[in-house]
Amino acid sequence: MKVDKNTDLYGVVGMPLRHSLSAAMHTAAFRACGMNAVYRTFESTNLEGTIRGARAMGMRGLSITIPYKSDVIPLLDRIDSLAEKIGAVNTVVNEDGVLAGYNTDAAGALEALQEVIDPRGKHILVLGSGGAAKAIGYILKEQGGKVIIAGRSRKQGKELARGLDAAYVPLEKISGMQVEILINATPVGMSPDQDQIPVDVSTIEVETVMDIVYNPLKTVLLKKAASLGCRVIPGARMFIHQGAEQFRLWTGLKAPIEVMEAAIMKVLR
Repeated sequence: MKVDKNTDLYGVVGMPLRHSLSAAMHTAAFRACGMNAVYRTFESTNLEGTIRGARAMGMRGLSITIPYKSDVIPLLDRIDSLAEKIGAVNTVVNEDGVLAGYNTDAAGALEALQEVIDPRGKHILVLGSGGAAKAIGYILKEQGGKVIIAGRSRKQGKELARGLDAAYVPLEKISGMQVEILINATPVGMSPDQDQIPVDVSTIEVETVMDIVYNPLKTVLLKKAASLGCRVIPGARMFIHQGAEQFRLWTGLKAPIEVMEAAIMKVLR
């Protein structure tokens, strides 16, 4: 693809980003749609400076990932109502000079889950208290799920549970619990630390296990859950669905989701 003065610039901002496949996915989508656009990775320890730079350069859109999904909010001009309710932004759109924040994690997680199970009325244990856990907890509560938050940080976990009107349990107390769905909304098990596991799933009675970590494709958590007879949902499903919604917000076009899926699966496999 030829890069010239008319090339639109997009990218992902976070720390660390060694695991990220956002560039592969969105670059494939841009090419499939014949767009003059590039997508870059911006690993940053200075979020405010990065957003200021993106604004100055006229970047068309950003993906926001760990650990900046909440911190980015005060740096933007406008926040979508859903992102405001969740308290986390993972997508920034440059709307004629106005930087607007959205959350596509919620929709992506719900679509991935609904491919396998209806969350309505189900007891759902969500591991984590960060931006992804906020988005997932919110959308599942809205869908009628009975959400339980578990995390290492009691302060953050209790705060999230209170905001969602959900239950909270310390991570070390989940052994013996009975739930229909378990969702890992933490980065534990993500490449390059892919030998880690957030919980010993054998100590929990659970039917369906979902991991938002998409690299590696089959995390230790999912391998263990599958060996115990659980249905498993890899993080790639959520990643693809949330990415497709990002593409729509940025471009106004329907995302070439099959192309996006093929691009990341080529790397993961």
